[in-house]
Amino acid sequence: MIPVSAPTPDLEAARQAIASGDPSRAMPALAGLRGMEAEAAIPLLLLGLEQTTFVIRSLACAGLGVKRSEAGWQALETAVRHDEDANVRAEAANALANYGVERAWPPLREAFVADDQWLVRCSILSALAEQAEMPAAWLLDLARLASADGDGSVRAGGAEILGRLVRDGREPEAAEARAALGALQGDADHRVAAVALDGLQA
Repeated sequence: MIPVSAPTPDLEAARQAIASGDPSRAMPALAGLRGMEAEAAIPLLLLGLEQTTFVIRSLACAGLGVKRSEAGWQALETAVRHDEDANVRAEAANALANYGVERAWPPLREAFVADDQWLVRCSILSALAEQAEMPAAWLLDLARLASADGDGSVRAGGAEILGRLVRDGREPEAAEARAALGALQGDADHRVAAVALDGLQA
C-alpha cells in the first residue's frame, strides 16, 4: 500500500500570489510559508522582499528571521541599509537579531548610527536588549548612543537599557550606567526622566 503523504502547499500558487504584489494575495501566501521547509520557503521570502508594497517586504523580512540562511542574511543586511521604508528597515533589523548577537551586532550598530528614523532605532534597541547573550559593554554602548538621540522614545529606550545594567550589577558597566541615568534625570522629555529615575531606584 502506498503511504499517503501530508498535503504540501502549492509552491507555484504561492509564488504567483507573492509576485502579484497584491497584499491581499501575497500576505496570506507569505504567512503560509511558516509551515514549509526552509529550503522551499526561502526563495519565496526573497521574492517577497523584491515587491514594491512595503507591507509585503516587511512580512518577508519577518519570515527570513525565522527561516534563516546565508541568502536571507545578505538580503536582510541590504534591506536594513537601503530599503526606502522605515517599517521594512525596522523589521529587517529584528530579523537580523535572530541570527545571533555575535553576527548581528556590527551591522545593527552601524544601522543604528546611520538611520535617524526613531522606528528603526527603537526596533534595534528592543531586538538587541532581548538577547540574553548580549554583552554588558555592547548594551552600554548602544544605550549611550540612544541617550544622545533627538527623539524622546529612543532616549527612553536607552534609559531602560541603562536601568537594566544597573539592576544586573555587572561592573564597570553598572557604575557607568548609573552615571548616565543621573544625567538623563533632567531630560526635557518627562518619559525619559521617569525611566531614568526608575532605573536609579533599582
